Amino acid sequence: MEKAPMTADGYATAEAEVKHLKTVERPRIIAAIAEARAHGDLSENAEYHAAKEEQGMTEARVNHLEDQLSRAEVIDVSKLSGSQIKFGATVTLIDEDTEKKVQYQIVGEIESDLKEKKISIASPIARALIGKSKGDTVEVSTPGGGKCYEVLTVKFS
Repeated sequence: MEKAPMTADGYATAEAEVKHLKTVERPRIIAAIAEARAHGDLSENAEYHAAKEEQGMTEARVNHLEDQLSRAEVIDVSKLSGSQIKFGATVTLIDEDTEKKVQYQIVGEIESDLKEKKISIASPIARALIGKSKGDTVEVSTPGGGKCYEVLTVKFS
């Protein structure tokens, strides 16, 4: 079984989501299914089919999160250091074409969130950054074409 790297914060967030799905969402969906069943003919009951679909998606999410948590290798980012980019690093980059600065933290797959500037270790940009240091130039193949970045800072916090 392949280990899934994850920060301590990401692990706690995933655990909280599983707890919420099991204790809040499951009972709500079960009640919605029971209410829809009470309306009669299930073959033409849109509420019933919608609730069953939501139940399936919720169970799939619970299974996915529990799988990731069972394979998690929790890494305490505060204990990491060094000048090379690795899991947990927060990097500041400058796009060599637009001169725009961006900052990302490299995290596990289930905790990645671009709005929070957290990118998955499996993403193309993170894979290109691993092993690089301040001052290095990195070429990344993206769906929108190639991008070149210069690494400005590497920190662990």
